[in-house]
Amino acid sequence: MKAIWNGQTIAESNDTVVVENNHYFPKESVKPEYLSDSQTHTTCPWKGLASYYSLTVDGKTNTDAAWYYPDPKSAASQIKDRVAFWKGVTITE
Repeated sequence: MKAIWNGQTIAESNDTVVVENNHYFPKESVKPEYLSDSQTHTTCPWKGLASYYSLTVDGKTNTDAAWYYPDPKSAASQIKDRVAFWKGVTITE
């Protein structure tokens, strides 16, 4: 699977975990040069506290376009150390 935004592959892996129709990529498969930490956090009742990254590619920024659970609840342990995308990021094979 690939995560693509603004013409660049942000992440690529054959080992994604699908939860609620979102592909969670292993953290090591995500290209760190496109990520910047965000101050945004949200809470999911069964996954826990989510943190976000913004993506920057070729001078364009997609704010809070990636999220992850640094310490997911036990029901979501399979997404620990994984990153998912939204906000116009295309997920393709």
